[in-house]
Amino acid sequence: MLRSLSFFSKNTKELGIFSQYCIQKCSLYLSSALRHGEYEWQDPKSEDEVVNIVYVDKDGNKTKVRGKIGDNALYLAHRYGIEMEGACEASLACTTCHVYVNQDYVDKLPQSEEKEDDLLDMAPFLKENSRLGCQITLTKDLEGMELKLPKATRNFYVDGHKPTPH
Repeated sequence: MLRSLSFFSKNTKELGIFSQYCIQKCSLYLSSALRHGEYEWQDPKSEDEVVNIVYVDKDGNKTKVRGKIGDNALYLAHRYGIEMEGACEASLACTTCHVYVNQDYVDKLPQSEEKEDDLLDMAPFLKENSRLGCQITLTKDLEGMELKLPKATRNFYVDGHKPTPH
């Protein structure tokens, strides 16, 4: 099998065919979470899906965003050029997507899990309404929600580098 993989890796067309073969014959399934925000780049299919939210940047500037049910707040921010870093790409390993949720919506979000709480404990400028944007999935109940970015986040990079979403 490894010899076959090295052969296919030299030719991307064959690798694509090989991947399709594995998916069809080997019952290999890819998680939608591995698509790194692909869903958020799609427009809503109907008005019933639309969820309007507002991002408030560090300077207080508001950006209204037209999202949809199921969008991840981190990846949706990337789509609209909001400066929410997300250095770990939503793998729950950093706090660079730290946001403050408008008080009216805090109770409409699912309870945070222990891992998110542990990370938030390390976030600068922590507040009662702090959440990680990567853990916020839009629902109709969140229509009109405001997510405010804190004045600073703790970045993995010390040289000022900002990774770009892909």
